[in-house]
Amino acid sequence: MISIIIPTLNEAGELPATLRRAQEVLEVREIIVVDAGSSDGTDELATQVGCRLLRARPSRGGQMRAGAAAAKSEIVLLLHADTWLPPDAGQAVVACLNNPRIVGGGFWKVFRERNLLLRGSRFRCAIRFYLGGRFMGDQGIFARRQVLEAAGGVPDIPLMEEFELCRRLRRFGKLALANATVQTSARRFARLGVPRTYARMWWVTLRYYLGAKPEELSRIYHKDWP
Repeated sequence: MISIIIPTLNEAGELPATLRRAQEVLEVREIIVVDAGSSDGTDELATQVGCRLLRARPSRGGQMRAGAAAAKSEIVLLLHADTWLPPDAGQAVVACLNNPRIVGGGFWKVFRERNLLLRGSRFRCAIRFYLGGRFMGDQGIFARRQVLEAAGGVPDIPLMEEFELCRRLRRFGKLALANATVQTSARRFARLGVPRTYARMWWVTLRYYLGAKPEELSRIYHKDWP
């Protein structure tokens, strides 16, 4: 069975559709929403549909860490508030983890919005995984709970927690791309434009590999973004 962890901060607009689709996945045992002080009713929306609600300081890594630590299922799935799971997501996760050498993984991803500049998401997922052994957070990342705990849990850092998590998980076994595709929002691209947003993401990624601190990367990444 699967525990889904969703970090939130003022996600009342996106969360209902995400939760509705997550609850359609038969293998999901519980959904834990970890809220960082929303003022738009996000926490109330979560409890109204039966989610467990936790509270934490604003930090996506820290929020997911708290949720994963409270999870009861054998599998933990970290999910962004604007990423939609398909109905077969659970089956795809279980199929991956039936191989004892695989300790976790992520999904293929496409953007819901139609934009020529955003095409090729699946290709980028493949390149990112097969060449770098990592996933973006909006792909959804899953792991065996015991392995996640042995790896020290979700890194409590303000940015690039998914890259660091993938690096830690690979110490314990292989990662896999599950045979299912999530749909995620391109809202950040809408704010700054596709070329500028990609340029910022690539710059932050480069700085990460050059050893920049997560706090510095967070300032760069969130500049001019609400």
